[in-house]
Amino acid sequence: MSAASTSSKEKEETAIAAPLSSAEVEDLYAHLPEHEAAILRCQTEVKPPPVSFFRLYRYATPFDLSILILGYFTSIAAGAVQPLMTIVMGSLTQTFTSYFSSNGITPEYFSHEVNKYALYLVYLGIANFVFSTVESFIHTDRGEVLASRIREEYLAATLRQNIGYFDNLGSGEITTRITADTNMIQEGMSEKVGLILTGVATFVTAFIVAFIKSWKLTLIIIGIIVLLIGGFMVISGFMMSWAKKSLEGASVGSTLAEEVFASVRNVQAFGLQERLAKQYDTYLVITEYAAFRQGLCLAIMIGWLWFCIYSLYALGFWQGAHYLTEGSLHVNQIITVLMSMLIGAFSFGQVGPNVRNITNGVTAAAKIYATIDRVPPIDSHSNAGEILSSISGDIELHDIKFIYPSRPDVTVLENMNLKVPAGKTVALVGASGSGKSTIVGLVERFYLPVAGQVTLDGHDTAELNLRWLRQQISLVSQEPTLFGCSVYENVAHGLIGTEYESAPEEVKRKLVIEACELANAWSFIQTLPEGLETNVGERGFLMSGGQKQRIAIARAMVSNPKILLLDEATSALDTKSEGIVQQALDRAAKDRTTIVIAHRLSTIKNADLIVVMSKGKIVEQGTHNELLSLNGMYAELVENQKIEKEKDPKSAGVKSDDEFVEKGLEVQEDSHILDMIRTKTKQSVSSAKVKPLDASTKSYSLPALVKLIYRFNAPETKIMIFGICCSIINGCAYPTQSVFFAKCVSAFEYPVSEYARLKSQINMFSGLFFMLACVQGIAFVLGVGALSYAAQKLVRRIRYESFRQMLRQDISYFDRDENTTGALTTVLSTDAQDVEGLSGATFGQILNSLVTLFGGMILAIAVGWKLGLVCTACVPLLVSAGFGRIRVLAKFQERAKKAYEKSASYACEATSAIRTVVSLTREEDVYQTYKASLNQQVKDSRVATMKSSLLFGVAQSLSMFITALAFWYGSRFLRTAEYSVTQYFICFVAVIFGSQSAGAIFSFAPDMGKAKHGAANIHRLFDSLPIIDAWKKEGIVPEKVVGDIEFRDVHFRYPTRPEVPVLRGLDLTVKSGQYIALVGSSGCGKSTTIGLLESFYLPIHGQILLDGQSIHELNINAYRQQIALVQQEPVLYAGTVKYNISLGSANDVTDDEIFDAARQANIHDFIMSLPDGYETLCGSKGALLSGGQKQRIAIARALIRQPKILLLDEATSALDSESEKVVQEALDKASKGRTTIAVAHRLSTIQKADIIYVFEDGKILESGTHQELLANRSKYYELVQLQALEKTA
Repeated sequence: MSAASTSSKEKEETAIAAPLSSAEVEDLYAHLPEHEAAILRCQTEVKPPPVSFFRLYRYATPFDLSILILGYFTSIAAGAVQPLMTIVMGSLTQTFTSYFSSNGITPEYFSHEVNKYALYLVYLGIANFVFSTVESFIHTDRGEVLASRIREEYLAATLRQNIGYFDNLGSGEITTRITADTNMIQEGMSEKVGLILTGVATFVTAFIVAFIKSWKLTLIIIGIIVLLIGGFMVISGFMMSWAKKSLEGASVGSTLAEEVFASVRNVQAFGLQERLAKQYDTYLVITEYAAFRQGLCLAIMIGWLWFCIYSLYALGFWQGAHYLTEGSLHVNQIITVLMSMLIGAFSFGQVGPNVRNITNGVTAAAKIYATIDRVPPIDSHSNAGEILSSISGDIELHDIKFIYPSRPDVTVLENMNLKVPAGKTVALVGASGSGKSTIVGLVERFYLPVAGQVTLDGHDTAELNLRWLRQQISLVSQEPTLFGCSVYENVAHGLIGTEYESAPEEVKRKLVIEACELANAWSFIQTLPEGLETNVGERGFLMSGGQKQRIAIARAMVSNPKILLLDEATSALDTKSEGIVQQALDRAAKDRTTIVIAHRLSTIKNADLIVVMSKGKIVEQGTHNELLSLNGMYAELVENQKIEKEKDPKSAGVKSDDEFVEKGLEVQEDSHILDMIRTKTKQSVSSAKVKPLDASTKSYSLPALVKLIYRFNAPETKIMIFGICCSIINGCAYPTQSVFFAKCVSAFEYPVSEYARLKSQINMFSGLFFMLACVQGIAFVLGVGALSYAAQKLVRRIRYESFRQMLRQDISYFDRDENTTGALTTVLSTDAQDVEGLSGATFGQILNSLVTLFGGMILAIAVGWKLGLVCTACVPLLVSAGFGRIRVLAKFQERAKKAYEKSASYACEATSAIRTVVSLTREEDVYQTYKASLNQQVKDSRVATMKSSLLFGVAQSLSMFITALAFWYGSRFLRTAEYSVTQYFICFVAVIFGSQSAGAIFSFAPDMGKAKHGAANIHRLFDSLPIIDAWKKEGIVPEKVVGDIEFRDVHFRYPTRPEVPVLRGLDLTVKSGQYIALVGSSGCGKSTTIGLLESFYLPIHGQILLDGQSIHELNINAYRQQIALVQQEPVLYAGTVKYNISLGSANDVTDDEIFDAARQANIHDFIMSLPDGYETLCGSKGALLSGGQKQRIAIARALIRQPKILLLDEATSALDSESEKVVQEALDKASKGRTTIAVAHRLSTIQKADIIYVFEDGKILESGTHQELLANRSKYYELVQLQALEKTA
């Protein structure tokens, strides 16, 4: 492949739509006149607002703020308690030195003083427990409350945006924002804030204590503090910029993942798993690079912190000794200043990792607030605009010029003038891309025209209230969107905004049933297991295309709208249903303004006016008969769709066509569209579904999870070992420091006569402190840097492998309720991120704390075993309190994840069907449902938060009690001179900071809880092995495929609906090279037959054979390579046209092969007419192309594969007549020499098939050629009559 084509391929694979910045917007519209550019710019532009930490709290009410102020106060109080301990310790040191320098203090007085100060420590411990518990509860609880408000506001703001905004935004990005990003905001304003405040309060209080004790010594130390804070500010700036870049990469990757999961059948049919996984990885690389740079900044920040801290001691002891020898300071002042600074600096050290959560939260908030603050130019939330008291329904387009904001190089409509009289039906026909659907979008006010106006009864629609306007209109679109609730709820959504919105249940139910009867949906709904209460599945996946379409029509009809917009409303229906629904729509269209877009011309021959469009202009208009008489473009379209009449009709005694059709319609009123059997038990449909696999409820031990994570991180073993070694060196700092500290304290006991010796010893240990500062600084930078590198590799690998593992699953996995597109996208976003909570900087900090803890214990026991053992015996108390908290948090995380996954999935479903949501004015309804779900979750989590906070308080305060014990018990050995002051201080400093360090481990308990939960989810995913496994190498690889296909007595039920039989003994034979067609009612098993041929599912009984070999004995990938599938709803991915076509082939393809496939699919000329040709972006899910254009690209993708077997599931349903004729010819040509199976409702497309199989009730009712079946005068004959296109009487 040439360098040029390689670079173009790279361009394709990284081209995914993202929200446009102001600079990009300017550049896009530079070639347009300023007023046009301004109209387009306002529809897509997003200005990120400035976000500071305090802006995170913008949704806090006065009540929240008062509680938060209490939380801040308790955090500060909890932080202030610890430095007060240094005053006690200073006094004790004075007592010790006085006692040992024979100042006449009796042992009894010495014991009395020590006991008094030990009690003070117990009181401080109790205060610490109360303050820590309260602050932890308040911050965690309010963090959750405020984050849920941000989630609500974000969803409300997203639903309020104009459609142009969504053209540059993937729905996966919205899922990421509402889950991962709001989680970051929650962390940025919950317990981490409390920990930072506590750390800062400890530092400040320690500073004040030190300043009071000796302002001179404290002021000298300030220089290092200033350096420390200055360094922090510079480094955190870099951290925020890298965090932002990391988030951008992650959200774009999520958009791709969401697209892939939503089209998983297409992915598996074309074997795209590995290619799409590699493309997903390109975004993971961007995220990894930025996140590692962020981690490196953190490493430098922590290294700089510890370098400054130990330099501070070196300077403090050296200068303190100088003042002591001058006589300007006493020992207790030096010790109090240094102990205060020691505790203060240690607490400031704990601030570092938590600051990262704040910066992440602020960065994530910038993106979310940008959407919340964006006021769209077409605002469905606004109450502005006129509301007319009554309307007749006159719609007029005056001199409309229209350009899509996302495709500013293409003018879609130019000087368009169209009048739709009130109560009349106007049909729009013409080639794909001629602007038909655009007119519907303008009537619904999805977009702003760049010139001209749309009027309703003479009023400019731009001046009318938007919500009111949309409530007067009902829209049924080409690809109907249902929501994951019952049939009843889906239809009832159509009542929003009407007088019946709040009507009693029985009134609403009556209206819903009437609408279902009108839409010819009632008969099949009655056969569903739970009738109207049957759940339709996510995006309606449990319903066939025709059933979805009829429910959508019922939803449109239930509100009795003044204006009806039908954008290919019957394209997914079989002929018989279409005839009945068409009659229903014709009845419904009476006395209301109706605009119909249709490619199947038989559906619009009775329209009052037919408007023929081409390239954004009206070519001709008139009634069906008038246009046929003109013999122009419309007449040609009709000719293309005519069905060959029966030759040599048999006996004359046969009833006339009209009579037959009338009888057929009356008698057979769709009683068997889908014969679903009601379950005999009273079981609900959900409980009767296939039970999820055991793996979904399996729990895992901690070693099993660690082993799994290590497996992902194995390539970085050396780097991790290096990072671990550095963390161990860092952990050894405290025990080392305890020796240096004790030696310095003991040196201060020298009398005046030995001040030279004192200075010599202090100078030596100050030098050693500075050496420790250098070692720690370097070890932290290298250690945390290495572990951050390993952590980002881990996150990337987990996401990549999880994505591959998900795509490995068979289709039944994706049919399950728990595996919705939103839920799977959320798992990818958050679980890998959660596992990072136990790696990188956090892992380094935990390891460092453990080494400090055990190192301190060992040193204490070695130096003074009695005191060391007593203190060490208290450590298990600390550990059990901390682990108790982790356990509570892990359970809490699990419950929260389920609740948030469900609400995130709901939000994802709503935003990915945004056109349907806004046309139904469901914004408020969706918002309220989502809000209720979040509020319930907040309530449920409160008890767990309280338990966790109590255990945190215990863990935090225990170190005080241990210190009191150490003083009280250790003083006994000092009193009897069994221990020297040096021994005492080594034991004391090593254990007290060891126990403080253990407390620090438990501040990471939430991260550990999340990490354990995330790792368990990942383990569960990797344990899930599909029955039909695309990774399996076993199976026979077919050598020379002839193309003979046979179904032998195949029975099938969907795994998620085992009570509903779909195929009931299907027998079907297709010879090599034959073109066979499957026709029949919706839900009779045609698409299921295609799915079984693609090996998406296993039949319950019977065999499917290819060339006499069972397809389940063949290697699945080798088998699927022989097949190409073109689906009813075409699936394209964000990327270029060229990239989308190239996905059809497993091997690299040349440009010439791509052009050839495009020519065969009749799309080449159109692509070349686009400004960027084959490099034109298709947008998320191909949103920037019309239905017909998408379908032809999908056909080109199938043809480039050069398959032996071609499966066409309604492959031409979205095409206009002109394109359909050429594509049909191309498909006829393409099917030569290969076996072709076509599912079709438009019978003109399959009349030349070698055999036509008519399905009914999951079996073959009749089969034969077009002429043979016409002669049979049975079901096929009836279907043909319904699609006749001759002149109407």
